[in-house]
Order: sequence, then C-alpha cells, then structure tokens
Amino acid sequence: MNSRATWTDRVVDGAIALVLILLALSSLFPFVYILATSLSPMEQVLRGGIILWPDRFSFDAYSTILGNTNFVRSLYITAVTTVGGTFVNLALTTFMAYPLSKKTLPGRETVLLLVTITILFSGGMIPTYIVVNKLGLLDSVWSLILPGAISAFNLIILKNFFQGIPSELEEAGKIDGCRTFGLLFRIVLPLSMPALATFTLFYAVGNWNQFFNAVLYITKPELWTVQVFLRQMIFQGSTQDVMGQSGFSGGQDILPVTIQMAAIVVSTLPILVVYPFLQKHFAKGVLLGSVKG
Repeated sequence: MNSRATWTDRVVDGAIALVLILLALSSLFPFVYILATSLSPMEQVLRGGIILWPDRFSFDAYSTILGNTNFVRSLYITAVTTVGGTFVNLALTTFMAYPLSKKTLPGRETVLLLVTITILFSGGMIPTYIVVNKLGLLDSVWSLILPGAISAFNLIILKNFFQGIPSELEEAGKIDGCRTFGLLFRIVLPLSMPALATFTLFYAVGNWNQFFNAVLYITKPELWTVQVFLRQMIFQGSTQDVMGQSGFSGGQDILPVTIQMAAIVVSTLPILVVYPFLQKHFAKGVLLGSVKG
C-alpha cells in the first residue's frame, strides 16, 4: 500500500513538474523570439523562420539604437525616475509606517482607516490630473514620482513588520539615550533589511515600467520614459513614421522591426539583471510583515 502511494506521489509530482516546466518555457519563449529577431540580419527577417536562434548574428540594430540620442535620453530619464522615485517611495513609506506601528500614536486608527480606503477607492484620473497640474508638476520628472509616492499596501505591510520587532530593543535604545530617529536608523531599519529590500524591488520595478503617468503628464518628447518611447516606436503605423518620428535614420540593411526588438531587449535587460539577485527577499520580507495585524 505504501509503495503504491509512493509511486502515485512520484507520478503526480512528475506531472506537476512537467506542467510547470512547460509553462515556464511558454513564458520565456516570447522574449527568446524577440532576442533572436533583434540579432538577425535583414535577409533572414524577411525570409522568416526565426524561432529560437538566428542563422547569423548581426548587431547592427543594437549599434543603431544605442547610437540614437532620443533613445539614450529616454533610458536616462527612466533611470533617474527609477532611482530617485524608489528613494522617495522608500523614505516616505518608512517615515509613515514607523509611527503608525506605535499603538500609542494619537489618531492612529483614523489614519489607518484613511490609508485602507485609498486601497479600495481613488480620486480618479481627471481629479488627479488637475492636482498634478495645479501643483505645476506637468512636464517634469516629479510628475512621475510624487503622485504615487506611497503605496498603501506596502505601507501596511511595512507597518506590520515594524510592529513585529520586539519593543524591548527600542526600550534598551532609549535607556542608552537614543531618540526617535536614533531608534529608527540604528535599531529598527537594520533589523528590517529583508522587508526594505523587498519593497525597494517592488518600487524599482514599478518605476522602471511606469507608462500611464508618463503618457498623462509628459508632453515633451525629451522627457519621455523608455516605455513611452517604445510605444511611439511600435504603434506609429508605417515604417516611415517609426523611423522618422522616433529619431532613427537607420540604413537600408536594418528593418524597423529589428530596431524595435533591440529596443525592447535593451529596455528590459536592466530589470532582468537585477531581479534574480533580489527575488529571494520577496517571500521572506512580505511574510515577515504579514504575521501580525
């Protein structure tokens, strides 16, 4: 009976593993196809048949796109938004979550209620646009950072994480003469590195992939993020529109579709490089912060 159960379990585990492998490969295939197309010469793209690997490698598309001033500028704007926005996101979330983790804070329940309401309801696109306009943030990098400076969900998780830190540690710090900021920076934050690493990655990925706010609040092409730039390239219509309005003057031996694929690879690569190194912090950081209410 036990041997049958063991054999059945192995078959089930093998089937589950096979399904997961197939799902992973199906998720990976589109990016592999994009990479192969971006590295293919013009004649092979026109002939078709590119699936996983080009017959001959050509880096003309990459040299073209990396030599384009507009694309490089959009990468710079996206990098500035990601680094600066992530710093602002993490700082404001931390400075709000820490006092809310103290049950003795006056008005704590009211503030938490207001924060929770923002998860369920929002002011809407038009009121938010009016606020951003009245604050003079249109056509500035700040319009991509300040409107979403604090995530209510991340705030609540980080608040719960802070609540899980033993109060005796802070009391010992007070005895040693630490004030509020000393307790935060010397005791609480060093113990909160798994959660902070998790939310750093959450915010960084969100800022790097930011698209909708950039479309709403940015009208100057020189302030386009890389996501908006890719949208302009891919959805222009004709080949001449793509090559002209996106700022490319590629030669006749480079197809627009190859340049588009190369742009997608270049804009996706930074997150793909960083993500595996911080992925291990996801489960640990979020679970530690979700134990207590």
